[in-house]
Amino acid sequence: MKNNIKKGLLLLLIQISMVINAQTEFEQSAISIGVVVSDIDASTAFYKDVVGMIEVPGFNVTSEVAKKTGLTGGLPLQVTVLKLEDSPTATEWKLMSFEKEATHPKQQYIQDDTGMQYITIFPKDMKDAIARIKKHKVPTLGETPTKLPNGKTFILIQDPDGTFIELIGDL
Repeated sequence: MKNNIKKGLLLLLIQISMVINAQTEFEQSAISIGVVVSDIDASTAFYKDVVGMIEVPGFNVTSEVAKKTGLTGGLPLQVTVLKLEDSPTATEWKLMSFEKEATHPKQQYIQDDTGMQYITIFPKDMKDAIARIKKHKVPTLGETPTKLPNGKTFILIQDPDGTFIELIGDL
């Protein structure tokens, strides 16, 4: 287990060192986003099968490391990592679960709660995105799909825990 963590940290350090941008104070231009979900299997399937993300190697955090870093009070983490493309510079959507229901109600609109409410994804092919949404019987919200003033098509859906997902692209 410790070797896996060491290997994971080494790979992470290699990735970070490969993505140095001289025009910013940050070593990486992408943000890695950690999302606690109620059901890891349902959320992983949703993001892969409906949204179209790909799974890349994840990692584990031991209870000792999780407590020492302040991530948890001592609970270990198993993190599933998803990306829009298999690239070292792609944003990471990191899913983890403590197998408990959310303590906040599922939002109907983005104004219903504070904190991160939605993500925006720009598919190259909205027809494929719409087909995946329909195949998995995911309801679209509002009057979507709808055309935006710039001619792009906009679709709004929610993941199994209620995070809103905007899909914007050419139809």
